[in-house]
Amino acid sequence: MKQRWLIVIGILVAVGAGFWFVLPDAPGKINEGDQVVALNLPDLKGVLQTLPKGEVMLLNFWATWCPPCRKEIPSMVELHEKFSPQGLKIIAVSVDKNSDVLESFVKEHQMPFQVLHDAESIAARQYGVFMFPESFLVDRQGRVRKHLFGAVEWMSEPMLQILTQMLAEPEIRKDREVRGVSHEDSGSGPG
Repeated sequence: MKQRWLIVIGILVAVGAGFWFVLPDAPGKINEGDQVVALNLPDLKGVLQTLPKGEVMLLNFWATWCPPCRKEIPSMVELHEKFSPQGLKIIAVSVDKNSDVLESFVKEHQMPFQVLHDAESIAARQYGVFMFPESFLVDRQGRVRKHLFGAVEWMSEPMLQILTQMLAEPEIRKDREVRGVSHEDSGSGPG
């Protein structure tokens, strides 16, 4: 009898593993090196916001009901205080369903950075977020430099070094024009 159950369990595990391997990736999975996906989400006042362009940012997906997210918030507040004068933008995207709970939590924890509300988890799915918290460090070109899973101690030396380096990098503009050179000047003018 025991042997039959083991066989049944083995077959179920094999079938489950087979399904797991043929499932497609998350629809919008974002990896390190990828460009960020544009977001259009409401802030706590209901005003639609997008991601800043040409800025170093920490894009954090979280929820008030998530213990590791709650643990991470104080170090994000410290990080904001340290690096916002240098241009770091922190965008915390909450997947909470209830906006009143979210607003109360943000006030209670005095979160000074931008908080966006993704009540239907649309943005989270676009980014392929499957656990909370998940964070993306994004450079000035809009490229994901680091994709971090779980709570991060943002004031740790490795994180401070990464962010200091990213903030020191200049923005590379694709639409840059050469100053002082006229395309009309063929060199045949007076002079």
